[in-house]
Amino acid sequence: MTTDPALAVIDIGKSNLKLALLDAASHAERAVLTSPNRSRADGPYPHADAAEIWQFIEAGLAELGAQARIETLVVTTHGAAAALIDQVGLVLPILDYEHAGPEATAADYRAVRPDFSETYSPALPKGLNLGAQLYWQQQTFPADFARAEALLPYPQYWAWRLTGVAATEVTSLGCHTDLWAPMAGDFSSLVAELGWQRLMPPLRPAAEVLGPVRPELARRLGLAPDCRVLCGIHDSNASLLPHLQARPAPFAVLSTGTWVITMAIGSPLDGLAAARDCLANVDAFGRPVPSARAMLGREFELLTGGQAAPCAETVAETVLDQAIMALPSFVPGVGPFPDRPGHWQSAEPPAALRQAGASLYCALVAAECLQLTRAAGLVLVEGPLARNSLFCRALACLRAGPVMASASSTGTTAGAAALAGPPQAPAAVPWTRFGPGSVPGLAAYAAAWRASLTARPS
Repeated sequence: MTTDPALAVIDIGKSNLKLALLDAASHAERAVLTSPNRSRADGPYPHADAAEIWQFIEAGLAELGAQARIETLVVTTHGAAAALIDQVGLVLPILDYEHAGPEATAADYRAVRPDFSETYSPALPKGLNLGAQLYWQQQTFPADFARAEALLPYPQYWAWRLTGVAATEVTSLGCHTDLWAPMAGDFSSLVAELGWQRLMPPLRPAAEVLGPVRPELARRLGLAPDCRVLCGIHDSNASLLPHLQARPAPFAVLSTGTWVITMAIGSPLDGLAAARDCLANVDAFGRPVPSARAMLGREFELLTGGQAAPCAETVAETVLDQAIMALPSFVPGVGPFPDRPGHWQSAEPPAALRQAGASLYCALVAAECLQLTRAAGLVLVEGPLARNSLFCRALACLRAGPVMASASSTGTTAGAAALAGPPQAPAAVPWTRFGPGSVPGLAAYAAAWRASLTARPS
């Protein structure tokens, strides 16, 4: 192990795992390890492959720990996931939120879940409301559920495995779980109603040090015995954190990946449309943030067949001129148009045109999310869609305002690292500005797209 101080960010996304080694002072990335994240289909229900994820974490920390002295570990993960544990480990597998199992108890759950005015958490399908997951598990596996001694939000589960210290944290509790009342800054009435208080470990700030890495684990992986582990943070809120520290409201952040989460800083909570997948996220400081969601990363893959190559300007012109457009939604039950069946307006276009069509589709849906949250000011885009110039240009035109796109592979890493303290000499991350200039044909295209949404879904 070298003596160069560093910090490591463990980023567990729905589709990919990432482990990044950053310079302790500047937070510049020094090394990055990645791996696909695939659910398991065996066992009682589809679930996270906790063993494989842990193997990735252990192997990655051992590899990166040989390159620098890791002083701090931070975990960030996707939402709608939590672990029920006893003293030994999991009492039930960590449910994949795309599993439809919780639909079996949805009617009974609706009778006990709090109103949107309390939780600002919309009713979502499958396991996207963490409360619905837990209710289904309690009803379906009562003996296993009764053995549970703690409920850990997903980032805190991995922090517990690293330290042995159990905690809860507001950014994961506050992302459409039904478990948190953001205006009260406390657990929702659901937790008391169902007797889940006993499962809730102490509430700790995202940046708080839970403890050092467990001694046996530190020795085995070659980590420093005083390597500290922070409580951890929900991934979209990690992306938001550096902007909260750096700029005044109002502004909006689009955190893109499998999901696109729109967060409107400085906008009011009143008027959020629960039926259109709007909610209040909770930031790292415990403050509610008007937000809207759409599964645009998944929809983009479905529309393009996984083709990610940039499309030529002439291809975009062809798509606009011929009004080749996709209409929402290709992932049912979520996003601003949850009840519409997604389809291409005419016949599915040739593969060469689909990427442009998908990019424009994502821009139109993202613009709708910004409008639903009453976002004002600069729009900042991070993650994969920030590298899609057609998406960014179209969004700037639809918004009639500037859009800034990050050149970083993800804002999640930088945001999670910010929990350890601001960098002393910030690593320069290039941003590309897209002004509200004209994209020829986009205004008519957008008008036709919106008109199609008022027609009866086919």
